[in-house]
Amino acid sequence: MRLLITGGCGFIGSAVVRHVLKSTQHQVLNYDKMTYAASELALETGGHHPRHKLVVADITDAAAVRQAFDEFQPEAVMHLAAESHVDRSIDGPADFVSTNVVGTFTLLAAARNYVAGLSAEGRAKFRFHHISTDEVFGALETGEPAFHEATAYDPRSPYSATKAASDHLVRAWYHTYGLPVIVSNTTNNYGPWQFPEKLIPLMIISAIEEKPLPVYGDGTNIRDWLFVEDHAKALMKLVETAQPGKTYCIGARQPRNNLDVVKAICRILDRKLPSPDGARERLIVFVRDRPGHDFRYEIDPSNAESYLNWTAEHDFE
Repeated sequence: MRLLITGGCGFIGSAVVRHVLKSTQHQVLNYDKMTYAASELALETGGHHPRHKLVVADITDAAAVRQAFDEFQPEAVMHLAAESHVDRSIDGPADFVSTNVVGTFTLLAAARNYVAGLSAEGRAKFRFHHISTDEVFGALETGEPAFHEATAYDPRSPYSATKAASDHLVRAWYHTYGLPVIVSNTTNNYGPWQFPEKLIPLMIISAIEEKPLPVYGDGTNIRDWLFVEDHAKALMKLVETAQPGKTYCIGARQPRNNLDVVKAICRILDRKLPSPDGARERLIVFVRDRPGHDFRYEIDPSNAESYLNWTAEHDFE
């Protein structure tokens, strides 16, 4: 299969590329703008792989996107390029609207035009897989059932609003133009090569350096955690097998509140790298809560687990 992967040098995208190159014979065109959070090192290819090509370009650049489709002739698109950090979306939402909404529209328009020129067999095989977030569903309170594929959308941050808009655009291209799309929504990912503005790598680095460990509010906000390499395997199974028009929620059933996550990091580092000044939990400081901080996210992955014959292999700790 010829895969056009957007954002393939980002955190989740690079995990997908690594999985594809190590575990399949698929060819990859990696289309990435190479923003601050991207790294070619994350591909772990040593700078070259015969089944991988990197194109440095913006998904809002319609001419560059059309060229990528025309020259590579993909059999599937895995769309992971996105601005994703909630705090940055609060301070500067314009980049999120541009990349997440306009960029997705640009890809959809190019994909529609490209698919129209394929043979009947090519059109039947083609897939546009849009990778999204559980944050589009809003926030859960204690005791509420986990998000699932039929949960109503209720985005609360500029980031989640732009991802919700992109999800709706993708489904509109399926219903209006017949573009064969798949949508997946996932929980908070963690693992290698994550940019250290995110909670887990930020806390690890700060704890090693004996710096304060800032926790929003009282630390009771809950996130559902999924190891990025487990996610990559699920995404690959989806693009290979899923039927057009379907949505899948992907998670690992690993909810933890933020304070417990930070304390777990401290305990692990205390074992592996003891500090002469004592246990690292002393570094935890509670800071003013983030505006519009959603209380709880949790996904019910039952449908994806059943359809894909897949479950996450890694527990959180």
